[in-house]
Amino acid sequence: MSEATHHLIAASSPHVGSSIGTRNLMRDVIIALIPALCIGVYFFGPRALIATIISVAASVFFEWAYRKLMKKSNTVGDLSAVITGILLAFVCPVTLPYWILIIGDFFAIIVVKQLFGGLGKNFINPALGARAFLMLCYPSQMTTWASPGPSNWAPLGMSVSQDYIDAFTGATPLSSTFMHKPTFALPDGTGLWDMFVGNIGGCIGEVSALLLIVGAIYLLCRGVIRIRIPAAFILTVAVLSFIFPLGGNGHVEWMLYQVLGGGLMIGAFFMATDYTTSPVTKKGEWIYGIGCGLLTVFIRYFGAYPEGVSYAILLMNVCVWLIDKYGQPRRFGVSAEMRKAEKAAKGGAGK
Repeated sequence: MSEATHHLIAASSPHVGSSIGTRNLMRDVIIALIPALCIGVYFFGPRALIATIISVAASVFFEWAYRKLMKKSNTVGDLSAVITGILLAFVCPVTLPYWILIIGDFFAIIVVKQLFGGLGKNFINPALGARAFLMLCYPSQMTTWASPGPSNWAPLGMSVSQDYIDAFTGATPLSSTFMHKPTFALPDGTGLWDMFVGNIGGCIGEVSALLLIVGAIYLLCRGVIRIRIPAAFILTVAVLSFIFPLGGNGHVEWMLYQVLGGGLMIGAFFMATDYTTSPVTKKGEWIYGIGCGLLTVFIRYFGAYPEGVSYAILLMNVCVWLIDKYGQPRRFGVSAEMRKAEKAAKGGAGK
């Protein structure tokens, strides 16, 4: 009888492997974003697709070049740079010149992501950080909105002509309400159904609440995101808008305009849920989502900018460490005396 040979393999944790990796998760996010891209191309024309492709290509190139220059491992294959490129294009108007979009990709990948150590170490969302940077540097170009419809499709050139801007651009529903402060009159000719399906002016990938929700359902079913942050975010905006309608508008109608308008859907489902920049505890996720909703409403009501989603998420990103600290669940079986003794022991060891 032959003796069985056993090999003892010593390895560092974790010892349980999984077939689900970063690439798989990012691939699911890309799939979930395809419906919003399709409706963006339908309403804003082929330029929306070209801008998205350019943004993705620039993001991938900057990540590859930086890692190559710094003699680090190539991380392009994890598809995180692809997601950053898509999301940045999605939160920019279709009329934005390509070269400005590329500058945004550089800021997102190099400044926000790689200079802090790469994927998993950035403290704010790269796409939103780049959008805030572009809003600061190019406010006019970042707030020029093309009107939807095939007859209004933007030209494919590097820059959009002033004649096109004068003839085929207009205000978004949120910017229209903002311009009528303090009455906040609802925009003429824009119905709630138009806002739901995406037949409004706005950024490439944020106009259709319907298809963003479709993509979000896919991510929820795949287990890529959890419902707590988006639910807390959207419900907070909805409740506050319902309780405090402005300009004599109806409670329900005003609430729906605030929920369906702007970047709330793409922000709540695709940006606030970013693993690196969101809390990991259940309590922390609820706090984080509610905080995003509160800041969004405060910025829209009292700020000098009609949209508050991007800045709300960025502000909450920098608070995640504190939220996780105080959102940790209590350890069962540990009394107050035991915690006091543990704290005293740590203090003594520090000395």
